[in-house]
Amino acid sequence: MLAALTGTGLSAAAGLNAYIPFLVVALVARFTDAITLPEGYAWIESWWAIGIGALLLLVEVVLDKIPVVDSVNDAIQTAIRPATGGLVFAATQAAEDLEESTGWFADNPWLGVVVGVVVSAVVHGGKAVARPAIDAGSLGTATPVVSTAEDGFSVGLALAAVFWPVLVVVLLVVLAAVLGAGVVVVLRWRRRRAARREGPGASASGTDRGRTR
Repeated sequence: MLAALTGTGLSAAAGLNAYIPFLVVALVARFTDAITLPEGYAWIESWWAIGIGALLLLVEVVLDKIPVVDSVNDAIQTAIRPATGGLVFAATQAAEDLEESTGWFADNPWLGVVVGVVVSAVVHGGKAVARPAIDAGSLGTATPVVSTAEDGFSVGLALAAVFWPVLVVVLLVVLAAVLGAGVVVVLRWRRRRAARREGPGASASGTDRGRTR
């Protein structure tokens, strides 16, 4: 159960920022005994992987705080975030199964990848849907604030997943509530924008019909 929470928390964090949970797993495995990656995933804690991950994180942090550019970045990340979620989920489950010698994920190694991809994709989808409305609704002023909050939440969720898996349940509930509220706000914003666009045209059409009669 705790192993599944670890994987779920990491993959959800990847939905917000692909490189934060990757680096958390890499650095924890490199410098502590909390995670012992099996041979097939040992490359994650290599210096070259950590270096590339850190560079990509820096780029992501900058781009995600620029209005409009953040939405383009989200489109690019549509493949990267779910893939990273599947990777970190499978890697940590493999590490757990290595210690326990058996387990559901050991017997079905593909399952960790699938679950990680799905969880990351759902979180990424909520983030990507909300961003255009946040950019437009605040004229870009809220973009860096929201982006920083997402990065901070991703860090906290990834660390909790590794060291305090039980907290993942609470954090996932919070994340689901925030994303759900964000989607509702976006839908309402889109409806109002559509109504404003259709309003003048509808009024004009009604006037023309009245004159025709």
